[in-house]
Amino acid sequence: MVENGQRDVIDIAYENPDQRHTGLEVLTFDALRSRLKRSVTRRPSRLDFHQLLLVRGGEATAMVDFVTHPCTRGTLLHLRPGQVQRLPHDADGRPADLDAVLLLFTADFPPPLPATRSVLDGFGPVAWHLSPEDLAAFDRTTTELAAEYATLRTAHATAELTVALLRQLLGALLIRIARLPAPDPDSDPAPRTDPGAELLLAFRRELERSFTSTRSVEDYAARLGYSPRTLSRACLAATGRTAKQLVDARVALQAQRLLAHTDLPVATIGRTLGFTEPTNFGKFFTRETGQPPGAFRRTQR
Repeated sequence: MVENGQRDVIDIAYENPDQRHTGLEVLTFDALRSRLKRSVTRRPSRLDFHQLLLVRGGEATAMVDFVTHPCTRGTLLHLRPGQVQRLPHDADGRPADLDAVLLLFTADFPPPLPATRSVLDGFGPVAWHLSPEDLAAFDRTTTELAAEYATLRTAHATAELTVALLRQLLGALLIRIARLPAPDPDSDPAPRTDPGAELLLAFRRELERSFTSTRSVEDYAARLGYSPRTLSRACLAATGRTAKQLVDARVALQAQRLLAHTDLPVATIGRTLGFTEPTNFGKFFTRETGQPPGAFRRTQR
């Protein structure tokens, strides 16, 4: 990891200190904690890579996109590029004492498998609590990944084959994640057999491209070739929220990220997200998050 940014901005870019040309790093939580500055471990940060964390023991609390997640034995967390996190910490805000393994990998490192596409996109669940059977299976896979990763230090003649094997092992782990049941109805797209699943996925991708320019459900429905009613019905069936609620939630999340990670004035952030009047942005943000923008920023600092 490489830390970049200003006083109140911590952006963390992928950099593997052991294998500089390998898009995967396997390490323990203790190893990660020891190499990060204290200021990074205590404050939110934003990653440009994927991070999987499997907890084998201990207790802590993590934050992902301003939602807290308890971390105990069997917790699996998956952060995607661009998401905001605060590393697992104890009740006093200090870095936690966890027995956990992390997989850090770039977006282009996993093998291109159709089965893992929904896992790697930005719309899947963040946290699961694994059953004992699933925890044992994930533990075996991560242990094998760690063992193969360790051989890269000495296996110069076979390094290319080892990297290929690491890709496939990571692909197998991601398929295991794809098989897990959704931890809650809001975090996962509709089941793959649901005819509305493709519409929901297309809507979420269009939303990612266009949420700063339009919050109109009619606009999104027209771009996708459906009526607003059909679009909202698909969203409601899969997530329990209407299309409008999903649009507003995505805009509010981006506002939270900008407030936490930039020094931009609140009015500027509002304009960036399509609000012509600061008061309208303030009312929107307060309605969606329960806090005015300024108060939210202070809590993150």
